[in-house]
Amino acid sequence: MRQLFGSRVVTYARHFIGIPYSWGGSTPRSGFDCSGLVRYVYAHFGIGLPHSSFADLAHGRRVGRRSLRPGDLVFFYDAGHVGIYVGGGRYIDAPHSGARVRISTMSAYSGYYGARRFR
Repeated sequence: MRQLFGSRVVTYARHFIGIPYSWGGSTPRSGFDCSGLVRYVYAHFGIGLPHSSFADLAHGRRVGRRSLRPGDLVFFYDAGHVGIYVGGGRYIDAPHSGARVRISTMSAYSGYYGARRFR
């Protein structure tokens, strides 16, 4: 069941690849910032999250980097950035101004901070 949930989260999140980054953005129409994307995707599955990567870190349960599964939230730079792990060392995120929602590699960010899992 847990594996299925994470795969469903990733499948849904992939629909938003290419949506422009927008600071404070929280919908496909307005664009997304990193926590807005995570919040929007998880809300689709009935999980309410705050619009803050720092606050997101207080939800779910802690997961070690070696135990990551699709659908886990991954945090970088003291929780200043968040994305959704897709597997294979990659995650979906809304990275920064001028960019679009994309799949990034974990190795592209040296500031890995932690991960959280839901369900």
